Amino acid sequence: MKQEFANIISAIGEDLTRPGLVDTPERAAKAFEFLTRGYQQSLDEVVNGALFPSDSNEMILVKDIELYSMCEHHLLPFIGKAHVAYIPTGQVVGLSKVARIVDMFARRLQIQEQLTLQIAETIKSVTGAEGVGVIVEAKHMCMMMRGVEKQNSVMKTSAMLGSFRDDPATRTEFLSLVR
Repeated sequence: MKQEFANIISAIGEDLTRPGLVDTPERAAKAFEFLTRGYQQSLDEVVNGALFPSDSNEMILVKDIELYSMCEHHLLPFIGKAHVAYIPTGQVVGLSKVARIVDMFARRLQIQEQLTLQIAETIKSVTGAEGVGVIVEAKHMCMMMRGVEKQNSVMKTSAMLGSFRDDPATRTEFLSLVR
């Protein structure tokens, strides 16, 4: 990947022998690998068996999980937070695993709409939850740095599965908790 970054830098007319750019292709390749490390992770390795029996049948919410992703259309970052809730049915997942699941999918080339659904479906699959609600709020550099250049726009997406979709009271409780 180092050579590909060198080609891009040369293509825009820069001199790769300039002192500030000599090591940039290697640094950029390492940074890009880090930013897309979600491709190197599996769900089994992320969850790592951290499922625990629980009698709880009340909503569990992890709020304000920061996320960093890359727009698959422009290869520019989008930055924001996720709110993830579920209603367990006999087992809960370790708290940090919710954030790790968010990261695993965020650290891929993405669109926010798909990211939101991937998180929700994965939490439901892993926990066997009665329902899952996910809201992602993010600022997109592809909209801020180029194109319409709107600095204060925030995109919000949601995915509601099971009781979060079917039960208005559950949905309302979730929405009131993330405000």
